[in-house]
Amino acid sequence: MAETISPTTQSDKTHGRTKGVGRIIVMFYAILALAAAWRSGFQILTKFDDAPVAFSLSALSAIVYIIATFALAIPGRTAWKVGIVAVWFELIGVVVIGAWSLLAPSVFPESTVWSTFGIGYGFIPLILPIVGLYWLYKHRPTPVD
Repeated sequence: MAETISPTTQSDKTHGRTKGVGRIIVMFYAILALAAAWRSGFQILTKFDDAPVAFSLSALSAIVYIIATFALAIPGRTAWKVGIVAVWFELIGVVVIGAWSLLAPSVFPESTVWSTFGIGYGFIPLILPIVGLYWLYKHRPTPVD
């Protein structure tokens, strides 16, 4: 008995961003989302008064990573747009917080996910949004979506 193969839809082509390398990118975002959420949650619950700015920024980074993870994993034009905004926000956040943590270290008595450009995470927070933006723009949805 022959199988019926449905034609590839435009949405399937757009969602090619989660195949191959795209899956690895989504995986890295998911790992960073979990790591940032766990870290910020623990820090906020146990020692928030020690560094409220730093711990709040870690919580913000966790929210950004969660949004980016879902936006990258979900097909469609709206998810793509949300992903673009989230990943740009992430890149700007890493650069601004990274520079701020070097220029005014007293504001950051404890490190954040984005402080010193993500050094505590092997600079992945600095590299990942560049890779993510490249991947998103390479897999831009067509006007039909």
